[in-house]
Amino acid sequence: MFHHLKSYFRKQIRGRYNPIDPDEIFLDSQNLPDFDTNQFEGRLEKPIGRSVFGVLIVIILISGISFAVRIWNLQIVSGDFYKTKSENNSLHNTIIFADRGVIYDRNNIALAWNTLNPDSSDFSLRRYATSTGLSTILGYVKYPTKDSKGIYYQDEFVPKDGLEKILNFELLGQDGIKIIETNVKGETISESVVQPPQDGKNIVLSIDSRVQKRLYDSMIDLAGRAGFQGGAGIIMDVRTGEIIANVNFPEYSSQTMTNGDNTEQINSWLKNKNNPFLNRTINGLYTPGSIMKLFVAMGVLDQGVINPKKQILSTGSISIKNPYDKKRTSVFNDWKAHGYVDLRGAIAVSSNIYFYAVGGGFEGQKGIGIANIEKYVRMFGFGTTTGVIFPGEKKGTIPSPEWKAKTFNGDPWRLGDTYNSVIGQYGFQVTPIQVIRAVAAIANEGTLLTPTYIKTAEGSLLQYAYAEESLLQKSVVVDNLSKSYYKIVKEGMRQGVTAGTSQAIDVPFVEVASKTGTAQIGVNKNQINSWVVGFWPYDNPHYAYAVVMEKASKANQFGAVGVMRGVLDWLNIYAPEYLK
Repeated sequence: MFHHLKSYFRKQIRGRYNPIDPDEIFLDSQNLPDFDTNQFEGRLEKPIGRSVFGVLIVIILISGISFAVRIWNLQIVSGDFYKTKSENNSLHNTIIFADRGVIYDRNNIALAWNTLNPDSSDFSLRRYATSTGLSTILGYVKYPTKDSKGIYYQDEFVPKDGLEKILNFELLGQDGIKIIETNVKGETISESVVQPPQDGKNIVLSIDSRVQKRLYDSMIDLAGRAGFQGGAGIIMDVRTGEIIANVNFPEYSSQTMTNGDNTEQINSWLKNKNNPFLNRTINGLYTPGSIMKLFVAMGVLDQGVINPKKQILSTGSISIKNPYDKKRTSVFNDWKAHGYVDLRGAIAVSSNIYFYAVGGGFEGQKGIGIANIEKYVRMFGFGTTTGVIFPGEKKGTIPSPEWKAKTFNGDPWRLGDTYNSVIGQYGFQVTPIQVIRAVAAIANEGTLLTPTYIKTAEGSLLQYAYAEESLLQKSVVVDNLSKSYYKIVKEGMRQGVTAGTSQAIDVPFVEVASKTGTAQIGVNKNQINSWVVGFWPYDNPHYAYAVVMEKASKANQFGAVGVMRGVLDWLNIYAPEYLK
């Protein structure tokens, strides 16, 4: 046995195995029954066969040859092709345009929204409500524009007017970014979104598009019948300052201006002498006529120059001796002979004679004078801005001796100037937004509100964020005026509806208080502007209105009061909630 073991050990040495002590073999043989075969105990290790290494070498050689062939093809055979391709292909970032926020009316009806663009997936198209008279308020935008290579050189929506421009920061959102690979022909090879866009915030306006359209249609109808060439109209909540409707006409179309393809129409608007791009509500300056009698009446009551029940005779005119030539007289006319009228009646029938007397004085009746006329109209917000969100608001003009001297090369102030000022016919220039604010202050008895086009609790904060800093002002209270004065003036306005110049709106379904005004304009005074202002309901005012229709023949028999009759009739049928 020993001989056989010796021979075995020699073979193992020749097989490059380390020698094993014989005792270990005998020891393992004694433990054979306890081997754990799952752990490979009791098995002899064998070397990996030579064939495995041969296969591995063959695989490595084949892979190496394949890579070499591929490199040869890329670098040598197709090298010029791929060199040209790499030089001509380019990567560039491009914008994914965010959708602008939607502009809604107070009932969540969209006034400006977005639709799919059939010509480009990069940005949406902007759409606007039509036939509502809102274009001047909403404004319009211009689309992003790219060159022939598809690169945007105007890489944003550009707001051009109105709330689109004023609230642009809220509406525009945040654009996204994508990487585009193009070839030498500008063709897109691949693209990848790096940063997705975030759409702009939606804005809810105080405007009711239904009431807006009715006011617009009523104004257009009257203009067609009476020949008025333009106008503006506003309805405002006298408790909050929210604008319910606001019409400017004539005006452009937001949709046409945004599309930009109807150049013939756009050019006609640009050449129109009635200026369709003018926001008459904010920037239109008008001679107010007799609507100023309301605010003069507040001064007359506060100065105590006359008992409001005292009557003054209106025979149709008064004559004043010329201080420079006693043989000559100056005649100041009423629009008709009214007979005896007190303060309430003078407001109702709009008696010029009564206000000549209490404004400038006549015979034994003392007047408050031009200084007090200026004082009280300023108390009601004339001659300054209202704080409305639109920048560039006009302040208007209030006549005074200083104003006349500056305007007319030192010409002195005369009594006739006071007479003409007290009836709103001389020197005054007002905006419709000033007028609606002042009338609302009569209705709510002393609070000058800040008009707003924005609804929701954050509306006022949003408004102040975008208005010019110089315009920022909160609602203010008219100081030192008795509530009884407001009551008397409002009673006069109510009489104006029941028995005066506003009888056209004496409707059975709501009590309205109103005051009309007519201002002669033009060199020959052959044209007029027609005003109507007021509020409803009379006992518990909620809404005020101001409408001015401009440039009609003085022979015209129709006035702005007809506009409000059309609106009130419509409200009674389709939106009675506004009459409560």
